[in-house]
Amino acid sequence: GKYRDRSNEILFIDARNMGHLINRRTRELSKEDIKIIADTYHNWRNPDGNYEDVKGFCNSASIEKVKELDYVLTPGRYVGLADEIDDFDFTERFESLKAEFEKQLKEEAVLNQRITENLAKIELKNE
Repeated sequence: GKYRDRSNEILFIDARNMGHLINRRTRELSKEDIKIIADTYHNWRNPDGNYEDVKGFCNSASIEKVKELDYVLTPGRYVGLADEIDDFDFTERFESLKAEFEKQLKEEAVLNQRITENLAKIELKNE
């Protein structure tokens, strides 16, 4: 056949650490991220693909394994945690978030000032 027989397997891909958040609920993936995900899928499906499970990213789980985990389909349950947790620099991340927050506070102050000025320009006429 054109594809490897994967009838008793499910490919789990956990892409939550890819791309960047554009708001609290929406993550945007780059073209490179999408290519990595698509290539992983194609390598998993193709008979001559060189698919391998990657801790923290992808796992080819048997239906039996899914059954053992009560059919919970959360990718993180199957792919596990990546080994490079040391990469995460809390101080650097905290400083970055703090700077972003301070910038937003300044923007808020400017916008509040503008609103106050605009409200002051509105004259209420008694009829």
